[in-house]
Amino acid sequence: MSDTSKTNLSEQLFAPRMNTKETSNLVKIANLKSASVHNALDGDSEKGWYRVLRRPQWIWQGIDPIEMEAILSRMASSTATRTSDELLDTVIGYKPGNWTYEWTQVGAKLQKKARAYVEMGQKEKAADTLLKASMYYSVAAYPHLKGDTLAAQAEIQANQSYRESMALTPHQIRTIDVKYEGKTFQAFIHLPRTDKLLPTVIVSGGLDSLQSDLWRLYRDYFGPAGFAMVTLDMPSVGHSSRWALTEDTSRLHQALVQQIRDVPWVDNTKVAMLGLRFGGNAAIRLGFMEPTRLKTCISLGGAIHSVLTQPQMLDAMPRMYLDVIASRMGKHGVSKSSLTSHLPAWSLKNQGLLGRRKVDIPMLGISLKNDPVCREIDNQLIEMSSRGGKAITLPDTPLHDGYHRSMVTVIEWLKDKLA
Repeated sequence: MSDTSKTNLSEQLFAPRMNTKETSNLVKIANLKSASVHNALDGDSEKGWYRVLRRPQWIWQGIDPIEMEAILSRMASSTATRTSDELLDTVIGYKPGNWTYEWTQVGAKLQKKARAYVEMGQKEKAADTLLKASMYYSVAAYPHLKGDTLAAQAEIQANQSYRESMALTPHQIRTIDVKYEGKTFQAFIHLPRTDKLLPTVIVSGGLDSLQSDLWRLYRDYFGPAGFAMVTLDMPSVGHSSRWALTEDTSRLHQALVQQIRDVPWVDNTKVAMLGLRFGGNAAIRLGFMEPTRLKTCISLGGAIHSVLTQPQMLDAMPRMYLDVIASRMGKHGVSKSSLTSHLPAWSLKNQGLLGRRKVDIPMLGISLKNDPVCREIDNQLIEMSSRGGKAITLPDTPLHDGYHRSMVTVIEWLKDKLA
C-alpha cells in the first residue's frame, strides 16, 4: 500500500462524524453500579475512569510506559464535553482528549516512523515499530464494543499495521482462512521455522482483546520453545465479529482445529489449545468436543463456572466488563438481572462437561491467587474432569510478573505434553 493510500485510509476512517456514539454510552445496562478490580490478568479499575486500565499488560505488550501516562494525562486534562463528567475517558467525538483519538495519534506516528525505516532498508526495525503501532491502535479500540464506530476504525488500523509487519519480520507469519457457516474468518499462524512440521498451540484471549495482542506470547515463549502459534479472535470480536457469542464458545476453534490438518508446517498429531479468560472457556470446551485432535488444553484464568453462576462475583465486576459481555451477546439497554440470567448457560459444569466424566486428554487450569474471575474450584473441576489433569494456583504478587509466571508454567506443561 502506498504512503498516499495509507494516509487516505486514515483520513477516511477518522473523518469527523456528528453522530458517533461515545464508548461508555453504547450498552447502557440499566441500574448498574460499577465495582473495582485489581489483579495481574485484568489490570486496575481506577476512580474516574470507565475503562479498566491494563497498565502492566500493555507495557508487557510493548506500550511505552511514559507515553502511556502522557496519553492518560491528556485525557484527564481535557476540557472537552464528556458523556459523564466524572469519567475522564468519555470525551465525545474524535478529538483531543477522546480515548480513541489519543491512542490513535501515537499509532499513526509509529506507522510513519516504520515507513521511514523501510526506506532506509531497516526492515527488522520497521517490523518492530509496526507491531508497536498495532498495539497502540488495539488499545485505541479497547474494549472493542460492538457498534463503537471509532473503535472499529482503530481495529482496521491495528490489523493493517500487523499485516505490514508480517511482510517485514524475520519471523514467518501466515494467515489461515477458515470457513464456517458459509463465511470465513482469519487466523494467524506464527512459525519459528518452516523446514519441519511443528507442534502447534492454538491461542485465544478474552472478549476485550484482538488476536494481534498475543504477539508477545509467541516472541517470548512459544517461538523460542519451538512451537508454532495459531491465534484466532473469540466469536463477536475482531476477525470473528460476524458470529455472536453463544454458549458454544468453541465453535470457531472447532472449525479451525478440523481444518488445521491441511495447513503446512503443523504437526497435526501435536496440537494444543491455550485460552485466556473467556478464551479459557473455549479451550476447555474444545477439549471435550475434539479430544482426538488435541493433545492438551490449558485455561489461564478462564471464565469456567463460578463467575458465570454466582451473582456476587458478577457484582464485583467493573461496569466495563459487564458492558463487554452484554455487547458480545447483543444485549443493549437490558437490566443487569436480565443479562446475568443468561450467563449460567456458559458454565462448562452446567453444560454437563466438567464434573460429570473424564475426558481422555490432560487439561491444565491455571489462575493467580485471589483471581476475581477464576476460582480455585474451577481449576479443580478441570483437573478432576481430565485424565492427567492438573490445577495450579500461582502467587498474585508481584502484580507485573503475573503473566510471565503463568507463561513459564504453560511452556513447561506443553513441552511435556507435546513431546
